[in-house]
Amino acid sequence: MTDGVAERSRPRDRILETAQDMFHKHGIKGVGVDAITEAAGTNKMTLYRHFESKDELIIECLRATAAKASKVWDEFEAQHPGDKLAQLHAWVHKASEMLSADCRGCDMANAAVELSETDHPARRVIKELKEAQREKLVALCHDAGIGQAELLADTLSLLLEGARVSMQSVGAEGPSAQFVRMAESLIASFRAR
Repeated sequence: MTDGVAERSRPRDRILETAQDMFHKHGIKGVGVDAITEAAGTNKMTLYRHFESKDELIIECLRATAAKASKVWDEFEAQHPGDKLAQLHAWVHKASEMLSADCRGCDMANAAVELSETDHPARRVIKELKEAQREKLVALCHDAGIGQAELLADTLSLLLEGARVSMQSVGAEGPSAQFVRMAESLIASFRAR
């Protein structure tokens, strides 16, 4: 702070935050570099000084989104130290909270749909980030004592992805409203095996 007024964030940070927000709201292909720089209060020369291309900006936005999501795992551990089953239930409730808070869905999944070119550089990043999320959920299921940890993690992941799509297509009153109940039933059934 300077004289009680918060300093403006650095241009790179403003561009990144603005692009994340705009890509989330309007889609990657629906937002051009001109719109991003205008909304960030900068210019194209500054954007290209920090990001070699729009593709690089997309990749950095996806990485920033993943970094935020990664912090949630630490919250589960802090809230339920050593209790992996409680952490798994916390994951279910956090996923439900995210569903309710934002009907736009997962930024990585949305990017994967929009960037249909198999050689697009962001597709590799999306795959890596999604695989890392899967590994964390598999480890959590395993550490919670689930015998078929990979199957449960994959089932919960697909249930969440389906709930996100349902939320976008039919709204909060559709099948996504049953996400917690379905996920908790899945966990209970896997534990009973």
